[in-house]
Order: sequence, then structure tokens, then C-alpha cells
Amino acid sequence: MRQRAFAQVDVFTATPYRGNPVAVVLDGTDLTDDEMAAFARWTNLSETTFVLPPTDAATADYRLRIFTPGGELPFAGHPTLGSAHAWLAAGGVPREDGVLVQECGIGLVRLRREAGRLAFAAPPLLRSGPVSPELRARVEEALGLPDDAIVACEWVDNGPHWIGVVLADAREVLAIRPDPTPVGDLFVGVVGPWDQAHEADVEVRAFVFGEWFAEDPVTGSLNAGLARWLIGTGTLPTRYVAAQGTALRREGRVHVEQVGEDVWVGGDTVTCIDGSVLL
Repeated sequence: MRQRAFAQVDVFTATPYRGNPVAVVLDGTDLTDDEMAAFARWTNLSETTFVLPPTDAATADYRLRIFTPGGELPFAGHPTLGSAHAWLAAGGVPREDGVLVQECGIGLVRLRREAGRLAFAAPPLLRSGPVSPELRARVEEALGLPDDAIVACEWVDNGPHWIGVVLADAREVLAIRPDPTPVGDLFVGVVGPWDQAHEADVEVRAFVFGEWFAEDPVTGSLNAGLARWLIGTGTLPTRYVAAQGTALRREGRVHVEQVGEDVWVGGDTVTCIDGSVLL
């Protein structure tokens, strides 16, 4: 065991402790899969990441492995932004000014820096289109919603197996009281529009159902999938701000912008813990 640089970064907020935290081990070399998984279970955060040298230094700036307390993910949004923030703060220098390339389980993910804010290019959807009637019924049961409350329900799977649900109004999103009773493994994201008086354009909530239930405070991968879907259908504009975490007394803000074929998903990031861990 040895001391390794460590940071805990709050993502999608400029105010510490109002976004979604990620634990970042800045040197994951020589750690086994079991050791990484054990540390992720110990932090008990939604995600813990480990920064490693890239497989090919000519194509990526660093490699990232992303663990939940239950296992490894090929991609996740807020860990991508928080890890990039920690890597830069620790002295990391990207190969190209203003652009970072992260290698992870889903492949290469590009990030950009503009006006001090990080954003990642949303990966393509691995699965899209309407869910089956049977699955839609399970989603309705889990959310405690009647069928006529749901405007649309489709796959927005970009690694995590998200199902996107559109409601008519942001207040309906905040009024959801999910049923934590297991209905099988479901990753469900719900979105609804705010009126023009609100600072955000939409409200988002993210629920994970299964052997354990959780609501994620602010979710980059879900917002990326929703953006791919809803900008593509013209439901949302090519530039908007999503609020998330309100129901959990957080103040997450996700900034989304489509530029050409790229959909950029970004937000503010702030270091809350800076030190070392013994691993």
C-alpha cells in the first residue's frame, strides 16, 4: 500500500456541496480490479474513479475506470467531468490546448474547456426508440404515474441503460414519489419543461431501481441521452439548461449545447477534498 493523490469533486455546481460528488484516485496504477471495487464500496458514493495512463498516448490524455459500489461502468457523465477537473488541477496537461481526450470503457470521450467550464461530447446512443408496452407498464408502476401522464417513453441508453420519460410539466417531475419496491433493474430518467420565469429550461430526475433504490442528484449520462433524443426530435432547443437535484435539496445545473453533430454536456466543477489516500 502507498499514498496516492486523491480528490473529491462536486460536479454540475459552482457552490460546494450542492451538486454531485465523485471520488477521484489520481494514480490507479498497480491496483487490481478487486482493490478498486473495494475502495468504491468504501467511499459509498455513486461513483469512484481511478486515473491511469492511456493505452495509446497518441490518442488519449489519460484512461479512466469508473466504479459504483456495485460494479464498474463503461461511461458516466459527472465522473468524467469531475475526474477531468481533478486531473487538470493536479497538473495534467492535455495534448491539445482546450481539449481533453479521455479513454474509458465506452471508448474515447472528448472534453472541452470554455470559460472555465468543462463539457463532454455526448456519446452516441447504444439503444434508442420506444420501450415495449410491458416495460412501459413497469416504468409507470415504479414512478407511480398513470399512462396518460407520460408524454413519451424511450430508450436513451449510452452505457448506463437509461429509459427516458417526458412529462408535460416540471412540477409534475418534482411531484413524483417513486415506489422503491423492486420491479426489476430499471434506470429511469424523467424530464419536464419549466415556464419562462424559471432560470432553467427543464427539470430532470434520475432513479435507479433494483435490489437497492437511489435517486441520483445530478446525472451527466442521463442528460446526455435525453439531449440526444429530445434535441433530435425538436422537443428541446439546441441550447438549454437542465436543473436536477431540486428534490434532494441540491442545485445542479447541466448546460447542454449542440454544435454541428456534437452535443456537449457540461457544468461547473469544484474541489471539496484535496489530499491523499492509502491504497
